[in-house]
Parts: sequence; structure tokens; C-alpha cells
Amino acid sequence: MTSKDQTMGAGILVVSIVIIILYLYWLFFTPYAWWAIVVPVLIIVLAVLGIAAWIGYTMATTPPPKPLEEIPELKETEEKR
Repeated sequence: MTSKDQTMGAGILVVSIVIIILYLYWLFFTPYAWWAIVVPVLIIVLAVLGIAAWIGYTMATTPPPKPLEEIPELKETEEKR
């Protein structure tokens, strides 16, 4: 008896192998081999730049942290010392 995870894993394996075969066919046996290189590179570049933009946006819109002197819990700890 197989679990749902094993079935999903087998499905991912089969789909990956089919995509590998189709990609190799596209790359070596069609006149559109140039696009087989350009499209994946474009997707990777856009993904990396999208992540960089998301990090930049998050850094730009996150308010700065409060100074340690303004945090009441830390004041109480300092006063006890």
C-alpha cells in the first residue's frame, strides 16, 4: 500500500522525466533550439530579479526597529543590574 506522498512523488518523477525528454528533443531536433536556451535563461533571470525586487521592497517598507532604550522590558532588566 502506498501513501499519498509516494503517489505524488511518483507523479512528479514521471512528469519530470517527460519534460526532460521533451526539452532535449526541443534543444537538439527542432529548428527552434535557440529558444530552448533563451526561454529557460529568461525565466531564471526574471525569477532572480523578482526575488531581489521583493527583498528591496520589503526592506524599503519595513519600519526601522525601536532603539534598545525604548523597549520597556530591556529597561527593567538594566535597572535590576
